[in-house]
Amino acid sequence: MVLCGLVVEEGVLEEMKGMGVRDSKLLSPARRERLAPLILSLCKKVRLVELQPAEIDASLQKGMNLNELEAREFARILNELKPEVAYVDSPDPNPELFRKRLERYLRIEVELKVENSADRKYTVVGAASILAKVRRDARLAELKKKYGEVGSGYSHDPLTISFLRRWVEEHGELPPFARKSWETCRRLKRP
Repeated sequence: MVLCGLVVEEGVLEEMKGMGVRDSKLLSPARRERLAPLILSLCKKVRLVELQPAEIDASLQKGMNLNELEAREFARILNELKPEVAYVDSPDPNPELFRKRLERYLRIEVELKVENSADRKYTVVGAASILAKVRRDARLAELKKKYGEVGSGYSHDPLTISFLRRWVEEHGELPPFARKSWETCRRLKRP
């Protein structure tokens, strides 16, 4: 999982919008690749956080859910970047609940705007989503180069499931880069 926070001057948002910056899910991989360096050139600060599968699994085993983990990590990003206003895309269907989780970890004063689909509503969140997706895609490309076709890396993807199934059949366990906490992975491990 890759999370991204960035700080920009308000004046560059129109420039970003004019370049076509929006929710990464609405852009092709090639378009995201072209936009990423342009976005970086307009940012005052950028922080990308890569959460490794083992770290996610360990947090979940300790009773933390994925939304809590994301709140903690987004707060770390905000604590480091120290923005005046933070626009946050809530992974929780209840943005107010995610805001409260986030506030528990914040060590700075910041005006929070926490919303669902913020990456579609706010150019700055779209820019962060592009940088995160480009980093994730790069990590996935590294895995494909080393292990062959691994699919998209999402638990519902038939190619990913097929890769995991073959890996378990050949190695007797899940690959080290798979999240063992995925229901998909748990099903594959059952006898």
